[in-house]
Amino acid sequence: MNTSLRALLAGGAAAAVMLTSGVAAHAAATAYPDYKAPKTFGTSFQPDPEHDFTKGIHSRHNGILRGWITDVRGGAAEYEPIKWKKGTHTEGRFVGPPEGDAMAYASPIAKDVLFLSAYGCKSSMGDLTVSRKTGLGGKKCSRATLIKRYGRTPVPALITVHKGRIVKVQEIFTP
Repeated sequence: MNTSLRALLAGGAAAAVMLTSGVAAHAAATAYPDYKAPKTFGTSFQPDPEHDFTKGIHSRHNGILRGWITDVRGGAAEYEPIKWKKGTHTEGRFVGPPEGDAMAYASPIAKDVLFLSAYGCKSSMGDLTVSRKTGLGGKKCSRATLIKRYGRTPVPALITVHKGRIVKVQEIFTP
């Protein structure tokens, strides 16, 4: 084999190694631990004992919060915990903290956020894309859809926060 062909093959192999290691590094950078999910229809607010609500609104600690996004501005979301309140005439509904309670968080929405919808990716929310086993959204939708949807109406979801950013939002289906 001539020298120039050998050099070309060696260069190609080196480039392939660099590309695959770059892909692996990117995957490792966007990965996060498999946090334990709370009960989907839990009847109490999830505590965050290390969070000081008196120091202004800021990100929740790493983990999954049963909550809803109350506002989205400039790529950041405000969100609060929710709990299931059993009804007398219906099965019940999700409720947030009482009026005046400062139990709220704010975090930037990751550029590569995983948004799993229970109602499809259209703004009309007419398609059901929910897992029958879990009652959680299963349709992967874009970050733009997430921002548009939550800019209007709070929808119950499991919100995963990692390193101060929202990395996953999985809607909870409520009939």
